[in-house]
This record gives sequence, C-alpha cells and structure tokens, in this order.
Amino acid sequence: MSTPKVKKYRIRRGSDAPAAARPPAGDAGSGDESLFNTQDDGFGEGRFATAATGTVTPAQDLASDAELAQIRAEGLTGRQLRLARRVAQKHGLAATSDLDAVRLLRRKGIDPFDRAQLLRIIGDGDPDEAEAAAEIEAQGAERSPNARAGEPVAKSLARLAGQGAKAQDKLPQTVRPGANMPSREVLDEGTRAREIIRIQRDIARRRRRRLAMLMARLTFFVFLPTLLAGLYYFIWATPLYATKTEFVIQKADGAGGGLGGLFSGTQLATSQDSITVQSFLQSRDAMMRLDGDLGFKAHFSQDGIDPLLRLPSDATNERAYKLYRDMVLIGYDPTEGIVRMEVIAADPDLSRRFSEALIDYAEEQVDSLTARLRGDQMKGARDSYADAEQKVLDAQARVLTLQEQLGVLDPATETSVVMTQIGTFETQLRQKRLELQQLTDNPRPNSARVAGVQGDIARLEAMIAELRASLTQANGSGASLASVSGQLRIAEADLLTRQQMLSAAAQQLETARVEANKQVRYLEMGVRPVAPDEPTYPRAFENTLLAFLIFSGIYLMLSLTVSILREQVSH
Repeated sequence: MSTPKVKKYRIRRGSDAPAAARPPAGDAGSGDESLFNTQDDGFGEGRFATAATGTVTPAQDLASDAELAQIRAEGLTGRQLRLARRVAQKHGLAATSDLDAVRLLRRKGIDPFDRAQLLRIIGDGDPDEAEAAAEIEAQGAERSPNARAGEPVAKSLARLAGQGAKAQDKLPQTVRPGANMPSREVLDEGTRAREIIRIQRDIARRRRRRLAMLMARLTFFVFLPTLLAGLYYFIWATPLYATKTEFVIQKADGAGGGLGGLFSGTQLATSQDSITVQSFLQSRDAMMRLDGDLGFKAHFSQDGIDPLLRLPSDATNERAYKLYRDMVLIGYDPTEGIVRMEVIAADPDLSRRFSEALIDYAEEQVDSLTARLRGDQMKGARDSYADAEQKVLDAQARVLTLQEQLGVLDPATETSVVMTQIGTFETQLRQKRLELQQLTDNPRPNSARVAGVQGDIARLEAMIAELRASLTQANGSGASLASVSGQLRIAEADLLTRQQMLSAAAQQLETARVEANKQVRYLEMGVRPVAPDEPTYPRAFENTLLAFLIFSGIYLMLSLTVSILREQVSH
C-alpha cells in the first residue's frame, strides 16, 4: 500500500490561511466524496445498505478507522486534541474521542486549527486551549509541528505513525455524551460572597459535628469511667488502715578472713538474706500462716468490706493470695539495706497485729536461713571429736590389756632393771676372773681357793646368760620381754597419736562453734509497728486523678491506632 500524499500548508499571520491538509480519505468540505458514493459492493442490491440510506455499513466503519489512523499518524499533541474536542462541542458534534472530534470537524468542513477558531478559544479564556492555540500560532506555516527540517510532511507523518500508538495510551481518548465539563460561568462579587459564606457555614457545621462526636467519645471512654471511679473512691470504698514497719537484717560481728571480711559490716553481706525474706513475706506460705493464726480471710470476708474488696465466704487460697499481695506491700532498698513493710487492714489494731506476726515469721525465716549451715558445721566437728575420743579410749584399753596379760607395768623399766642386773653380774665376773688370774700366777696356788673362784665365775656366767635369755625368750606368760616391750610401745604410740587427734578435734569443734556463731542473722527493728488512728486508704483524689490519666491514655492510644488503620485502608 503506497503512502498517501498530503499537501503542505501554512498558517500566515494577518491573513486567513488555507485549511490544513486533510487525509486523503476526504471530508465533508472537500470535493472528494468517494466514501459516500453509491457503489456496487459486489453482493447485490439487497445485501447491504449504502450511505445514502443513513445506516452505518462495514465500508463506512473501515473508512472511519482509516481516517482515524491517518489522523493519529499526524502526531497531534494533547493540547491540540483538547482544542479540537472543544471546537466539536461548540459545534454540537457528539465525538467519541479526540481523534473522532478532528475527523468529524474535517468532514463538516471545519478546520479545528483555523486561526479564527484559535482566536475564539483565546477569547473564551481557557488557559490550556489558549496555550495550545498559541503553540499552533507559533509553529509557523512552513512545516508540520513535528516535522524535521527539510522533510516532507507525508514522510513526517509516516515517521510519526509509530509514535501515535504509544501516545494514544497517554492521551484522553473518549468523551462520554453528557459528561460534566468545567463551568464557564463567571461569578460576580455577590455570588462569590454567598458561596464563601456557604462554605464557611458548612465548615463550621462540620467542626461542630466533629466536636460533638469528640465530646461524646470522651464522655463515654474517659469522663464516665472517671466519674464512676471517683464515686467509688469517695463514697463506696472501705476505709483502710496501714501499719508501716522498717527493719534491717544484721549479721553477727566477726572478722572474716579474705575478701569476706571487707563486706562483713555492709549491707552487701546481708542483701541476699533481705531479698529472701522479702520473697518469703510475699509468698503463699506467709499468707496461709497469717490466715491460720489471725484469720486473714475471715477479716476481709466481713459484710462491712466493700464488694470490690470483699472476699467470698468460700474464697480459695489463690483469690485470697491476690488480695494478700495488695494488702501486704514489701520493698527492699539495696542502697541502705532496709526492708520496708506496709500492712493494710480494715481495723487499725488488726493491722498492727498482722504486722507483728509477719515480723515474727521473718525472724524465724532469717534464723532458719543459716541454721542448716551452722548445724552442718557443728555436726561435722562433733562427729570428728567423738571419733577421736573413742579411738583414744580404745588405745588406752589396749595398753592396759597388754600390761595385764604380760604382767609388765612398764617394759622400759623392766628392761632397764634386767640390764642393770646383767651389768652388776658382769662386773663381778670380771673381778672373779682377775682374782683367778692372780691365783694362777702363783707358782703354787691354793687349789681350794682356785676352785672356789672358778665356781663363782661359772655361777656368774650362768646368771648373766639367764638374764640375757629372759630378754629374748618367752617367759611363763608366753611372751618375751622384748616382744612385750614392742607391743606396749606400739600401743603407747597409737595412744599418743589418738590423743593428738583428739586435741585437734577439740580445737576444730571450738573453731566450728565460733564460725557458727558468726553465721547468726537477726532482725533489727528501725520502725516498730504502731496502729494508725486515721484511715490511710483510699486516697480518693489521687486515685481519681490516676484513673482519669489512665483512661485518657487508653483513649489516645485507641484513637491513634484507629487513625493509622483508617489511613492505611484508604490508601
């Protein structure tokens, strides 16, 4: 298919320029009526109706599509198309799109880009169409608005044919019949003032409605709950009496060795005990002991207690424990080491008795914290001392048994006596031998004397041999003096060892007793419990103000959450 030939056109200032080139399909103003001529379509006269009958035929649809394609290929700008749409509306043409408006205008013989039309649009005062008209005015008459230098208009149209499809998606395509177009009515001062007053009244009405809704929400979510809380605290709440007590857990004085002695006089030495006592006083065990001794449940189940605070007659321990946590307030200050306790009850004297009972429980708990440690230390020392003492007794009994069995009181003494006798006899034996030598040295010794001396020597040797034999040979009891001496020495050495162990055990027992005394804990009262003479609770004004702040915070958080969710949903 060959490219249609389009004639160039110019728009000259100061004179009426010829109409812009129209597509070769022809329009109503030109002499080309080939699309509307009655021709044979090849299917007979009764097959399809022609343009003369006034009905749309497939040939006319094809011609319209071809005209629209050629107009789209011209590369008209968005402002030019809007200008054509405005001109079509002024002439009463029902165009389905901007391109269709150009087509209908050209068929009717109206150039949408004619200078007269531009001046009329400028006179109407529309900024966009006036700017488009000025753009067309400034294009010049030598070439198309989008044509390149030296390029024929037909070739420029062919080049812009591909761009038309892309530009078609960005341009407004259709104008529905009866669509609301911007009003061209010019408001006078009175009308403008009335509209401003109407808008102001509408804004004020909306503000009043929003303020009324805000006050309603605040009343429902903040003021009404605060009023109910205030009525409860000022009228219905039961007066409660609080007994305050302060005490410190002390440790027995004693200089400890190592790093332990550095903290022995500070609260760091008893901080763990203080925390343990605090936990015990807030435990179920303390609550059950208090209930068993002074009737905690029965006191708060009386009819005089307000319904929000009163316990049922058959209240469980868990429910009573929740109330106990609110009525017994205990805090520990680690910087000062002080345990502060506040006991609340509906009767001031009972509040004091509750406080004294809890202090007794705390003292028992503090004493039991180190009782096991002290018991373990003393038990080990006592067991060691008792064992050492028993072994000493056993060693002494063994020595006594050996002495009785062997008939020897002291083996060392017995041995020394025998050795003394042996020494005496040996001395006498040496003297007799010297005397015998003197007698034998005589040329004519006296035989009687020689025989007597020899008899003495024999008797002394026999005595000495017998005494020596008694030291190593068994006697009548079946044991020699040497074995008796050895057994007794072993028994005496064992006895001496057991005695030394007994002495060490006694010293260890005394040391354990001293250390156990150092582990003793006791409570030192700083503030003793005294019953108040005026109710401490409820603090009506403070609690009401706190309730107002809490409800206000809840409402603020809910409002912010709803606003954020509404904004997210709207986007």
